[in-house]
Amino acid sequence: MAEGARPAPVITRTGDDGTTSLLGPDRVAKDHPQVEAFGAIDEATSAIGIARALVNDLAVRDLLLNVQQDLYLLMADLALPPRNWERATWRIGPDKVQWIEQRAAGLQATAAIEPRFVIPGETLPSAGLHLARAIVRRAERRVVALRRLGLLGNPTALPYLNRLSDLLFIAARYLEETSGGGVGETAPV
Repeated sequence: MAEGARPAPVITRTGDDGTTSLLGPDRVAKDHPQVEAFGAIDEATSAIGIARALVNDLAVRDLLLNVQQDLYLLMADLALPPRNWERATWRIGPDKVQWIEQRAAGLQATAAIEPRFVIPGETLPSAGLHLARAIVRRAERRVVALRRLGLLGNPTALPYLNRLSDLLFIAARYLEETSGGGVGETAPV
């Protein structure tokens, strides 16, 4: 810890009543749709972290770290109370979706993507990415629910998560191809 810095409180007891804070003073139930959405993204970030720790390819590691950083920004977007949307500057915008599309295209140029369902588990790092992809899909479903309830401020959240799940799939296939693990187990579509 830096000299003179005080540790942040971790045990606050403020959530003992089943509530948590959005960005600002608003408190909501821990099963509130916004909390469910950014909680699923938090899980995805952790799963990506496991995969990143297992990956030897430095370019993929950097890619995954960038994605994790973006997901923290997206969590902040989703934790913004609706009354603050009007003056919000969304952290995850169309430029981030374009960035993902470019990275996915670069990886896909190397990865064989066949019209088959892939059974995860060819390599440990790719299995981690497949798990992260599945969690991102759950987060996407939670964000769809936010939109349906009128609680989604950032219109780019859904395209971002949709592209991210594709990127994680492609990155998993890329790792399988470049590790010498072959095309992995597949099941016909």
